[in-house]
Amino acid sequence: MNIEKILPNDGPSIQEVKKYIEKYSNETIVVKCGGSVLLEKKLFDQFVEDISIVNKLGLSAIVVHGGGKNIKRKLNEKNIESKFINGLRVTDENTINIVEEALLELNFEIIDQIKNCQAEAMSVTPKNGNIIKVIPEKKELGLVGYPSEINKKQILEIIKDKKVPVILPMGTGDDGKIYNINADTAAGSVAQELNSRRLLLMTDVEGVLDQNNNLITELNSKVAKNMLNDGTISGGMIPKIKTCLDSINNGVTGVVIVDGRKPHSILFELFSDKGAGTLIRK
Repeated sequence: MNIEKILPNDGPSIQEVKKYIEKYSNETIVVKCGGSVLLEKKLFDQFVEDISIVNKLGLSAIVVHGGGKNIKRKLNEKNIESKFINGLRVTDENTINIVEEALLELNFEIIDQIKNCQAEAMSVTPKNGNIIKVIPEKKELGLVGYPSEINKKQILEIIKDKKVPVILPMGTGDDGKIYNINADTAAGSVAQELNSRRLLLMTDVEGVLDQNNNLITELNSKVAKNMLNDGTISGGMIPKIKTCLDSINNGVTGVVIVDGRKPHSILFELFSDKGAGTLIRK
């Protein structure tokens, strides 16, 4: 393998990549992306390029994607108002098809772009090799579920074929209905089932900030819990940190909140000493 040809000029150095590549050689890396990383062309292209490079380096990357902003746009076009309870979108029979359509659009776009980068990917959706079984969350949320079972075997088969599984955050319930799942939660469940070495949550913020708004590059679970309790971690960061804590307590070695706005943030996070966000370990 010619690493020089695979790596971008503005990414981590070849020496660093070689140092870290062994660390991940028999491990899985789950990457969750959403928000502006999926919407802004420059960030999207960068994200796909990084995933493709990880695949070409012979490592096992798995993508779980959100798509809240695309869902919102489609619902707005149909004049359907979005309601949220504790950050989760209320999804009824009327909106579930629109949610699925919006997510499928993004799923196919990610697959196409990975293929354009000369890497291989495979779509995983409820109708195509559904891997997530769900239990309904709360009645008032409608068709919103929580992963109860992940089909690990199916994911590993895709990886064995040297392809990147691109997973839609939806699953089926015992009632045969399709349920929407929070993408962070879905990614956390997949990473836990695979005992992943890393779960990367791509965001459009720098990472976890302290009370003086400075980036914290590494945290343990105890400090993270204290920051949740004293309100230092607030807003949209709360569910992310909860996913992090849940994951590291259930088999994931480390979870990173990655700044997806930085060039080649995935590569710098995996293959450099400085990283690109906040790493949370037990």
